[in-house]
Amino acid sequence: MIDPMFPKALVQTVRAGVQLLRPGVVAADPAPTGTARPLRPRAAAGLVPIRSVGPRERHRILAHLLALSQRDRYLRFGYAASDEQVQRYVDGLDFQRDEIFGIYNRRLEIIAMAHLAFAPTGQDGSCAEFGVSVSEHARGRGYGGRLFERAVMVARNEGVSMLFIHALSENTAMLKIARHAGATVVRSGSESEAHLELPAADFDSRMSGIALDQFGEVDFQLKARAHQFWSFLAGLQEVRSGVREARQRSAP
Repeated sequence: MIDPMFPKALVQTVRAGVQLLRPGVVAADPAPTGTARPLRPRAAAGLVPIRSVGPRERHRILAHLLALSQRDRYLRFGYAASDEQVQRYVDGLDFQRDEIFGIYNRRLEIIAMAHLAFAPTGQDGSCAEFGVSVSEHARGRGYGGRLFERAVMVARNEGVSMLFIHALSENTAMLKIARHAGATVVRSGSESEAHLELPAADFDSRMSGIALDQFGEVDFQLKARAHQFWSFLAGLQEVRSGVREARQRSAP
C-alpha cells in the first residue's frame, strides 16, 4: 500500500509504468551460440526497479563496492582490490561515456550494480563491456541477470552490436548469466571471455528502455520520500524523548 503522503502524480506514473511494461523481457528460446536469445513476456510483477546511477552517487557506489568481501572483489575486478584501488576505480568512472545501473534497498543503498563500459571516443563504438557486483545478502534473487538484461537493452539502443564480458574462469555466476543469454564463452586458463551478438535496436527496445528508466526513477523517488519520512519521524521521537527526560529530571 502506497502512503497517501506521496504525490498522486508519482503513484499514477508507477501504475502507468507497470501497465506499459506488460510484457517485460527475459531470455527464452534457444538461439545460435553467441547471439542474444529471443525475448518473451515476463510478468510485470516480477520486474525489478533498476535505476541509472549518476556522478552525485559516487559515495553510494563506493559504499557498495567497499562492502564486498576480498573474495568478491577478486571476482569482480580480477584481482584482490584494496580499498585504495576501489576508490580509484570509483573516482575514474566516466558517467558521460558509460552507463552505471543500480538496484536500491529501502535505505537507498545500492545492493547490486552493473557497469556498462562503452568504447572511448575514436575507437570502435560497436562494442561494449559488462561488469556486475551484487551484495552478499542480496544474492539468489536474480539481480545479476536482471542487470545484464538491462545492459543488453541499453547497449542495443546505443548502437552496440557486440557485448563482452571478461571474467575469471572461477566466476561461475557471471559466466552462467552470459551462457544463459546465449553468449559464446571462451576459456583461457584462469580467465574467460564471453561475447554476445546483439540485434539492432527497434521500436520495442527503445520504448521498453524509456519505460524501464521511468519505472526505476519513480521507484527511487518513492523510496527516497519514505526514507525522509521515517528519518523525520525518528528525529521527532528523539526530540520527544529528550523533552520527556528533561521534564522527569526537573520534576520535584
